[in-house]
Amino acid sequence: MSEPQNITSPLLALPAMDVDRKRIEKAMHESVHTPDSYLNEIASHLIVAGGKRLRPVLAVAAAQINGVVASEDAVRGGVSCELVHLGSLYHDDVMDEADTRRGVETVNAKWGNLQAILAGDFLLSRASEIAASLGTEVAGLLARTIGWLCEGQIAELRHTYDVSRPEPSYFTSIHGKTASLYGTAARIGGIVAGHDRVTIDALTDFGNAYGMVFQIVDDILDVTATDEQLGKPAGHDMVEGVYTLPVLRTLATNSTAADELADLLGSPLDDAQQQRALTIVRSNEGVASAMATAREYVQRAEDAVAGFADTPATEALRTASRVLLDSAVVPA
Repeated sequence: MSEPQNITSPLLALPAMDVDRKRIEKAMHESVHTPDSYLNEIASHLIVAGGKRLRPVLAVAAAQINGVVASEDAVRGGVSCELVHLGSLYHDDVMDEADTRRGVETVNAKWGNLQAILAGDFLLSRASEIAASLGTEVAGLLARTIGWLCEGQIAELRHTYDVSRPEPSYFTSIHGKTASLYGTAARIGGIVAGHDRVTIDALTDFGNAYGMVFQIVDDILDVTATDEQLGKPAGHDMVEGVYTLPVLRTLATNSTAADELADLLGSPLDDAQQQRALTIVRSNEGVASAMATAREYVQRAEDAVAGFADTPATEALRTASRVLLDSAVVPA
């Protein structure tokens, strides 16, 4: 899953985060370094292209909720989650036959599908190696998270171009492909910081809820934002046959508009069909309904950290989900 590009997170504004992000960047680059310069270039391609590094940032923030500096283990644990995310992007771009990612050529476009698949596997192996160095609990957790990611991808693929896609399939998909990595990053940060189990579980709940908000907002933006705001054509998911929550909620309205949308979907769209489908989704109840669901996850995220001590990291966690929700573009 991609990262919404117009999001500013309070987590990125923590007092020490500039220093912590430099630590994260250094650890990211070191994690993929090998004696093979060719593999180094391919494996670091999307790292060099940039990114907000929200997963390691979340791990660091989770470690800091008691006001202490995050350890190198917290940084490395967050990096392991980011490497899983990047590895999944390499694989996603092969499946989607994508040409660009983060403003640069995709690995598959530049070096070919075989290299992209193997480089993605390499990133997953490096993530697993880092997790193993942090103990058996972290290693097992990261392995399970990779499993959730695969389950989420399968849930999406099995309902491609399916206008009757059930909502549980959607929620399984976004939990596995997006939310689970945030939950795991927060949990790893808590584990390596030595927080008590109640706190670790609360951080995990926060991360999972934040991740659900993150993806629902991304899916709303895909149908409400302009091409310029997105940096790609709006409605891309519908074109690819991936019907997300705003679309599913529109289809469920049992209206004339829903019937027209269902007739349009179910196969690839040409430009005119894409624009008509966007108009229908933007002008009906599906977006507002999806926003309401995102608000429920915001509340879950806020509730999870409500009892934490008042520190800069805690305050950033408390506000992060609502700031994320406010970034969604909703038609007037």
